[in-house]
Amino acid sequence: MSEKTEAKPPTVTPVRVVIALCLIAPFVAMLWVGSYAKVDPAFIGIPFFYWYQMLWVLISTALTMVAYKLWQRDQRSRKGGASA
Repeated sequence: MSEKTEAKPPTVTPVRVVIALCLIAPFVAMLWVGSYAKVDPAFIGIPFFYWYQMLWVLISTALTMVAYKLWQRDQRSRKGGASA
């Protein structure tokens, strides 16, 4: 007889909450148009509306990278804990 490995149900951990927040934050920031639908303050002649969105491109990249690294660490710890 072979051993069956039972799939664990998804669990909510603080790390996974942080991952979700990192991935949701850019959507919330961009969907809340009223917060950045203005011209001032301009940055090197670029209206706020444009440079704010471009800044979020960089922030989104960083947050996605953080979420990915946290996910990798979470998966490694789950696999390590499952085999022990």
